[in-house]
Amino acid sequence: MTDQIVLEHVTKTFTTKELGSVTAVNDFNLTVKKGECFSFLGPSGCGKTTTLRMIAGFEDLSEGSIYLGGKLVSDRSKNIYIPPEKRELGMVFQAFAVWPHLNVFENIAFPLKVKKFPKDEIRRRVLEAMHYCNLDGLEKAFPSDLSGGQQQRIALARAIVVNPEAMLLDEPLSNLDPHLRESMRFEIKRLQKEFGFTIIFVTHDQSEAMALSDRMLIMDMGNIQQIGTPWELYNNPKNRFVHSFLGQSNFINVDVRNGKVYPKGETSQQIWVDNKPSKNGEQVLACRPNMMELTKDDGFRCRIIKRTFKTDFVEYLIKVGEDSAIIQAPHRVLFKNGEECCVKIHNPAWYDLEDEAAEKERERRNVV
Repeated sequence: MTDQIVLEHVTKTFTTKELGSVTAVNDFNLTVKKGECFSFLGPSGCGKTTTLRMIAGFEDLSEGSIYLGGKLVSDRSKNIYIPPEKRELGMVFQAFAVWPHLNVFENIAFPLKVKKFPKDEIRRRVLEAMHYCNLDGLEKAFPSDLSGGQQQRIALARAIVVNPEAMLLDEPLSNLDPHLRESMRFEIKRLQKEFGFTIIFVTHDQSEAMALSDRMLIMDMGNIQQIGTPWELYNNPKNRFVHSFLGQSNFINVDVRNGKVYPKGETSQQIWVDNKPSKNGEQVLACRPNMMELTKDDGFRCRIIKRTFKTDFVEYLIKVGEDSAIIQAPHRVLFKNGEECCVKIHNPAWYDLEDEAAEKERERRNVV
């Protein structure tokens, strides 16, 4: 696979009146292969949309270089900047961005008219794009007559009608109801297979990123935290932030003494784990709710605080030392509220204590 989108040491710094200088994207290095679906995932203010806008050409770089299809399109030091309309990219935004005064055909044809394509070519391409996006027969309809899902299909059709090398999707499904969001995921993946274009998909929705991505990255405060397949990031998070952001997590403050794990605030019994930490001292034990096993009499003794029945499992709330934890257990494992039980924790991860300064910085960036 050839390299389609390459970012080398890309940095973007904003200066605001109230907050001063903020580095929205910090020394960002990334290579996306041709035909790959790659997602940017992270909380508000982490820099994912700013990065996408720099790739598209809507934001200039403070430092670094961007290559599209092997061509240098942005480099501040070399005074190189190729405008968005010449980057051969398709764009779909969170807001459907369809023009209400134009009918479906005219909306989709707009970028071709700007490029002054012949009328016959415009009609052929528009009808073909409408067919691929399940909009057949709606040429004369206006956006106000259509559902949210149909309006988003107009935006998709308008993006693919120019035969882009890559598609940049910025939260394109967030304004749709859950059922439409799921169906549109399949639409986007189907279109990618049909046309073979590269996708960069920006989202804060974990399930969207997991469902669509060949690979993905998680950002925090302008920095790449981890890059990999959805499976790699979920099962082998490299730090506490990735663990907490991707999937449901329990974090338990513990004290490790000679390889024995005690919950903070309780020294009468150890926590049963099958993966011992490599160092002593105060740490954070991290685990997924489905990796905590409830038993009658084998493991760390505790008590059921609350039981909630879910479709595929029973959810239990327990206390481990000073911290609460959620357990997802099969329906065949049944305990009552207030009942004593024991817990085993399988395959936990071990992290240093939470950095409170980092959390304050995340809150500050949310208003940038």
